[in-house]
Amino acid sequence: MKKYAFILSVLMGCQSIAQAQSISAKNVEKHISFLASDELKGRGTGTKDEQKAAEYIANFFKEIGLSPKGTNGFEQVFKANIDTVHVLDARNVVAYLDNGADRTIIIGAHYDHLGEGFQRGSLDANAKGKVHNGADDNASGVAGVLELARYYAKNNIKEAHNFLFICFSAEELGLLGSKYYANNPTIDLSKVNFMLNFDMIGRFDEAKPITIGGWGTSPTWGEAIPSVMAKEKMAFKIDSSGAGASDHTSFYTKRIPVLFFFTGVHSDYHRPSDDTHLINFKGEAKILNAVTAIVNAIDKLPNRLEYRETAMPMARNMSFKVTMGLLLDYSFNGPGIKVDGVSKNRPAEAAGIKGGDLILTLGKYTLNTIYDYMGALGKFEKGQTVDAEVQRGNEKITVKVTF
Repeated sequence: MKKYAFILSVLMGCQSIAQAQSISAKNVEKHISFLASDELKGRGTGTKDEQKAAEYIANFFKEIGLSPKGTNGFEQVFKANIDTVHVLDARNVVAYLDNGADRTIIIGAHYDHLGEGFQRGSLDANAKGKVHNGADDNASGVAGVLELARYYAKNNIKEAHNFLFICFSAEELGLLGSKYYANNPTIDLSKVNFMLNFDMIGRFDEAKPITIGGWGTSPTWGEAIPSVMAKEKMAFKIDSSGAGASDHTSFYTKRIPVLFFFTGVHSDYHRPSDDTHLINFKGEAKILNAVTAIVNAIDKLPNRLEYRETAMPMARNMSFKVTMGLLLDYSFNGPGIKVDGVSKNRPAEAAGIKGGDLILTLGKYTLNTIYDYMGALGKFEKGQTVDAEVQRGNEKITVKVTF
């Protein structure tokens, strides 16, 4: 009870910051208008047009006085598999605000999108040759990162945390950029207090709740966030899982508490019609100002956040009678499906499956892709036991999975 009272008192002191509307809709609009312009041709991973977006982000970080924290200035270059044949250079853009603290907050969003429809992911029936500008997905999230970077670089306050701002490439190809950073960090991840991710925050509707994901990854979220959202008169719903189809997953698997802000899927999702004129700039600014109040409250807490493991989410738009409790590596190209993590007290853990395993078969079904796995799950019943062939390093083993 004392802890809860303390958090509330901290929040009361921070809410005036949100009221001040420190982040302006005009600045949000400026970023999205450039990143989602036809000039950048949809920011396809590894293209010269995505490189223009990377340069814009890096120049902004430099302009506001942040330090480069990539491996080559602000950039961290890595190889991205476009498909099983083509491999291109992609780049994360990474900047650092050093407050001399022993804790760090990571704030990120992906800046790649679907280009001109030749890379996978479009929901348009005839996608090839059509520019997918990705104003909501995810120029809106990048604008959030840039404006929070401006806010913390220019507020004349030395917070009790350092800040790492990252714009990831190749998210649309399977969270490749964030996973690469999490496996090749340019700071000590053991000192990261939490990671905050924005993916599609441009369609705020006052009549609908926004989604806050990662709720279950730390008990502090349930103590700190509701009063801020009530003050801002913003309805929200929660997603407890720390894993999902966006970049916070890559940090959750490193046992870092995460938060994920999302205003919802819409009819323009992954289509050429996701354009700037449909963005609610004032609504996004309102979200970002609420976020500053949340971050400022957490900044004043004396201790690091407690990390908690959460249940793994099921795939969107698919329902199954059974689940295994697996977090999968969506960037892995098979054969087999690669396990990134295993949820406690679920069938996979009981069978002895571990992170890093490749599952080659499940029952009578051969798993060459994640879609094979999804199809196989739909065939099983609760209580059924099947054999799974697993590759662990150089060894192949067979385990029994009971659903």
